[in-house]
Amino acid sequence: MLDYPLLEAVAAVDREGSFEGAARALHVTPSAISQRVKLLEERVGTPLVVRGRPCTVTAAGRHLCRHVEQVGLLERDLHGVLPAVAAGAGPSRAAVLRIAINADSLATWFPGAMARFAASDDTLLDVALDDEAHTAEWLRTGQVLAAVAARAKPSPGCRSVPLGGLRYLATASPPFVARHFADGVDAATLARAPTLQLSRKDELQRRWLRRICHKDVEPPTHGLPTAQAFLDAVLAGVAWAMNPEPLVRPHLAAGRLVELVPGTGLEVPLYWHHARLAPAAVERLTRAVVAEARERLRPRPS
Repeated sequence: MLDYPLLEAVAAVDREGSFEGAARALHVTPSAISQRVKLLEERVGTPLVVRGRPCTVTAAGRHLCRHVEQVGLLERDLHGVLPAVAAGAGPSRAAVLRIAINADSLATWFPGAMARFAASDDTLLDVALDDEAHTAEWLRTGQVLAAVAARAKPSPGCRSVPLGGLRYLATASPPFVARHFADGVDAATLARAPTLQLSRKDELQRRWLRRICHKDVEPPTHGLPTAQAFLDAVLAGVAWAMNPEPLVRPHLAAGRLVELVPGTGLEVPLYWHHARLAPAAVERLTRAVVAEARERLRPRPS
């Protein structure tokens, strides 16, 4: 039988990144957190927490943390059906639902889905960021219960719901265009003009370059970790990049940005993946996500 106060200690260290933060969250001393973590590690026979700044959990610790979160969500569902159970349980920490989202969805349409969900549900969302081509892997490995992904095929035991398309445009500032593309936009000038990349997983710029140049082109590339940093750098004339159309539309209209080759945008289809056997909060979040996506994303061809 698992000892849930011990599991909560590991989960709190994972959330807070330190024994001190976990102690504050659980209203105990750091020494108590350390003792609980050590005791659980002895019982399961493997390290669960890597001490450092910040502290992180091992693969085994991560599985136990996700288990604790799912138990919290299931208990919340039970309290809704049996209020007497909730009354006898005393105050409890809010349930947490961990999901994986790509950065551009979080910068454009997904906050609206979060607002829809939060309007009638007090479950907290813990959002992990990754490229849309890789978020489904978080779900497959059990690190999250739902994810926005670019692939349609769900992992075993999961469901995939089409959301719509997020369109990207290759944009740059007028001064950048004048400096780097005075002779036109072609393979030669694109090979010299700096671009941006969210991470090594980010293939959007390369995809657009192959479409325009009909071959692989490797321009100088800055690495920036957020969608807002992408937009700010492009507006500042640092580089050109593929930006979500909802973010650049007002800047294009105002002349602060221009499209490098008009009519050559890329559309990325997005899907909502979630575990089939999941707590009710996942279904409630799914309804909010689908409703927001229908209003904010481009409809997929039938």
